[in-house]
Amino acid sequence: MASKSEAERREPANEQAIANLYASMRSELNQIYSKITELEMEVSEHSLVMNAIQPLDPSRKCYRMIGGVLVERTIKEVLPAVQRNKEGIEEVIGRLNEALERKKKDIAEFEAKYKIRIKKSDNDVQDSNKKEGNAQGVLVGPAGATET
Repeated sequence: MASKSEAERREPANEQAIANLYASMRSELNQIYSKITELEMEVSEHSLVMNAIQPLDPSRKCYRMIGGVLVERTIKEVLPAVQRNKEGIEEVIGRLNEALERKKKDIAEFEAKYKIRIKKSDNDVQDSNKKEGNAQGVLVGPAGATET
């Protein structure tokens, strides 16, 4: 009986189940995208900190936030730790990019298997029509300009 439930998970029963599974796959894809973006921002912040403190005297005091606690250290102690954190985050970003590619491949296979096509919503269609319809415009010169 356990094998039957596994088979049901692999093969959705109806169109609604397929749509729900597809939506959850797209949601996971979006979560991966947002996590990558968040981590890339952290890498950027780490780089800014490293660039700011590198030229300073290594024995100079600096403060570092560790688990919500502000700790006094020297630049000599903090700089390698920030570098290690940055490298660790970059490694995680690499793994997330691999997971992202796998998820994209899975979604593409799912779309091909169930012949899924994304329809534009009515709002998208209306917006694109508005953009096309508003292509005309009026060109007005600066105030006080006269035509001769």
